Amino acid sequence: MTADVRGLPAAHHRRIWRTDLPVDISSVWGVLRRGAGDPSWRVAGGALWRALRTPDGPATLRTQARPADGLVLAEAWGEGGPWVLEHLPRMLGAEDAGAATFEPRHPLVEDARRRHPGWRVPRTGLVMESLVPAVIEQKVTGQEAFSGWRRIVRRFGEPAPGPGAALGLTAHPSPQVLRQIPSWEWLAAGVSPQRSDTVQRVARLAHRLEELAEADPTVARRRLLSIPGVGVWTAAETAHRALGDADAVSFGDYHVAANIGWALTGHPVGDEALVELLRPWEGHRYRVQRYLELAGALRPRRGPRMAPRRHLPVRR
Repeated sequence: MTADVRGLPAAHHRRIWRTDLPVDISSVWGVLRRGAGDPSWRVAGGALWRALRTPDGPATLRTQARPADGLVLAEAWGEGGPWVLEHLPRMLGAEDAGAATFEPRHPLVEDARRRHPGWRVPRTGLVMESLVPAVIEQKVTGQEAFSGWRRIVRRFGEPAPGPGAALGLTAHPSPQVLRQIPSWEWLAAGVSPQRSDTVQRVARLAHRLEELAEADPTVARRRLLSIPGVGVWTAAETAHRALGDADAVSFGDYHVAANIGWALTGHPVGDEALVELLRPWEGHRYRVQRYLELAGALRPRRGPRMAPRRHLPVRR
């Protein structure tokens, strides 16, 4: 181990990834952040810090891009450090082969692609990292979803290895810990029984689910959908984060269909119409969704927002 010139403790592992691809870490990984208060995410010292739970254990990851030099600098601490550095390029979209051949077919999509050349579909390979928060986010407001997951991570996660702990980073609870969380703790976190039951169900299948990271995305989504409580939306939210699935549109989302419809046609649409609207981009439908999100192509909201529900005994 060598001392870090920035004064940090000696890093267990480092990697310099040299790439000809433009890499925008924040836009590629932006979908992995679960709200502004995500305990596993910090920006400090010009770098992005993350706490992750890998197949080999927890890790703290520090990443920083140097676009002019074609470099991504990464340091990692913890048992999972070697794993995360080995998989770093694909986590940042290096295996997104469709990015180069994608045809925008619409001026707004073309403009978004031009403005975000460093975005690609990530492939984290960490199925549980994306699946469990997606289950908690089912059929609730964003505020409820993010706060529920945040409470669970802070109460049952573990401090990130190395300097991550000093930044307040917390790694997600392991599947073993998730299985042991009692029902009243889920309620105190603002997570309803239906969702907590599904989390514990997928936690019991965690080993088999993590194997989906190497499966064909279509097959993987089909296997996710076979789990009671995991629907089309939840499977898609997992697939386009963990599996690099460029076609996994978030059908069933409260906003996605309306936003895409408004951006492409000038008026909101429902899921059935969205299927037809996105047909020219088959194989890249999530890519279109994300480009429009990055472009800020959101329909105007004139009505009142959905109020958070108050029936759960949430611990404030």
